[in-house]
Amino acid sequence: MHNRRNEKQYKQKGMSIKMSAMPGICLLLAMLAPAAYGKTLHVSVKGNDANPGTPELPLRTIQHAAELARAGDTVMVHEGIYREYVNPPRGGASDAKRIVYEAAPGEKAVIKGSELIKGWTRVKNEVWRVKIPNSFFGGFNPYKDLIHGDWFDRRGRDHHSGAVYLNGDWLTEAAALDEVLAPGGKSDSLWFGRVDGDSTTIWARFGGADPNRQTVEINVRRTVFYPEKTGIDYITVRGFTLEDAATPWAPPTAQQIGLIGPNWSKGWVIEDNVVRYSMCSGISLGKYGDRWDNTSANSAGGYVETVQRALKDGWTPEQVGHHVVKNNLIAHCEQAGIVGSLGAIFSTVSGNTIHDICSRRWLAGAEQAGIKFHAAVDVSITGNHIYRTCLGIWLDWMAQGTYVSGNLLNDNGGDMFVEVDHGPFTVVNNLFLSRATVTIRSQGGAYLHNLFAGAVRVMSYDARQTPFLKRHSTGIAGFHDNPLGDNCFYNNIFSGHTDLRIYDTVALSSKMDGNVFLHGARPSDKEARPVVGQNFDPGIRLIKSQEGFALQARFDKGWMSGQKRKLVTAALLGKTVISGLPYEAPDGQPIRIDTDYYGKPRNKDNPAPGPFEDFRAGENLFDVYRKK
Repeated sequence: MHNRRNEKQYKQKGMSIKMSAMPGICLLLAMLAPAAYGKTLHVSVKGNDANPGTPELPLRTIQHAAELARAGDTVMVHEGIYREYVNPPRGGASDAKRIVYEAAPGEKAVIKGSELIKGWTRVKNEVWRVKIPNSFFGGFNPYKDLIHGDWFDRRGRDHHSGAVYLNGDWLTEAAALDEVLAPGGKSDSLWFGRVDGDSTTIWARFGGADPNRQTVEINVRRTVFYPEKTGIDYITVRGFTLEDAATPWAPPTAQQIGLIGPNWSKGWVIEDNVVRYSMCSGISLGKYGDRWDNTSANSAGGYVETVQRALKDGWTPEQVGHHVVKNNLIAHCEQAGIVGSLGAIFSTVSGNTIHDICSRRWLAGAEQAGIKFHAAVDVSITGNHIYRTCLGIWLDWMAQGTYVSGNLLNDNGGDMFVEVDHGPFTVVNNLFLSRATVTIRSQGGAYLHNLFAGAVRVMSYDARQTPFLKRHSTGIAGFHDNPLGDNCFYNNIFSGHTDLRIYDTVALSSKMDGNVFLHGARPSDKEARPVVGQNFDPGIRLIKSQEGFALQARFDKGWMSGQKRKLVTAALLGKTVISGLPYEAPDGQPIRIDTDYYGKPRNKDNPAPGPFEDFRAGENLFDVYRKK
């Protein structure tokens, strides 16, 4: 990325040099070129690892290119399927001198954690069987590997990290062989595996298809692109399809291995990829591993001890975080689309489409969501579309300086959950369109100019002593329990079963003004001048098209003349009660909500309620998400 940017800067600055007339400069630039730009190593399925990696003589594997690449180099991967685990042994030297892994422009490069399997024999009816030598799997056999860990609920049966795929889509693991063999069965798409002495046997139903005539694959590798070592900084991964990984359960108290992730490193850019079919997590920005992994669910200290150990082991912005995850399509992960405990600090997650996360309900536990972050310190979550997940965004412990803006969430089990955070964090200009929108068990949250099309739920008091941090830091400033209140609600539109009267009698007072309550939604008595339309149905509806998604809704211009609203600023919001901090953006600038969902300027004298500054009376159609 930096190569192209630098070339563009030279042209923009008018640095046009007639090289033939300036031999000294030519020589100087030639000498500096390798240091400034690095080399490009080409990889092709038609290549050979004995080659030098030129366009004419490319390498065969991405891993071999990774072993050769140094800071400033680019690994250019050409069209094809690469069945390998990429374990980068080193990273870049700085943000400007990265190691870049990218698919060649206009070419589809796929990295898979699965292998093709042929040689299926029919057992009876629609049941097929294949026997594979255990040596095929090397040191890791997903059909022996049980999913387990802190806060995982096995629900009375075994779950393995292996999977069976028919033409790119996965089958369901049966709890017992009899389920697969039974005539008729519960499903036409089931598999069951058994590992004995020197072989692994898999029985499967393929919905009437002949597996020897179709593409059948099985998980073989735990991850696809993930360094074994920590501290592999400044890597870019761009433009790939990454799929089919036997990832483990990723609780906040253990190493969180995703289909792709930096493993406790700094400054990764993961962009423009398709990340899908991970048994547990897709992208991990999470915790390193140590001898206490998966030992904390029932311990007295639990996650607090994990945080304290991480601080001793270098949990600082100088060592981890500062990642960029943008414009990816993330789907078909049974735990989380993006997961991160501690390691996501100071990161940006933007423009991603995240869908079908834990939607098949194979696994159960306390760590499942489209985005699940513990300690989202100064993290920006902006412009993402999250749908068909068990829970859209879950900010658990130490959401401080977190900025959640301009996201579209629909058809989720719940759109957002903020759990035992003390703030400050900001939730602004979002479209929460599921039946259950936001669940609040936190203080120090500012909810500004959002559209809540379903219920907002406020949970009861939580006695856990959870940390709050120093300003824009990972240093612990103190611990506190979780009373109700100390939240700010300004200029939102609520429609449906929300009832904010719970804030009438809570321990900590909240600030509320400029909100609109429709179709049964009820304001708190603490709000002096709410606009209430108990019988006004805005008819909120999300419409899908070839271009993307549009929001249809009925609005009323009377909401503007009914009262004069204030432009939301840090001064208006004040400081949080528990952490004692002002509301600031992740970059330290005071909050000032002077733009809407589209980035258009708001009327500073009387901003409109909800995410859109410009709307008309009656029916509106808002273009809310364009396909990438």
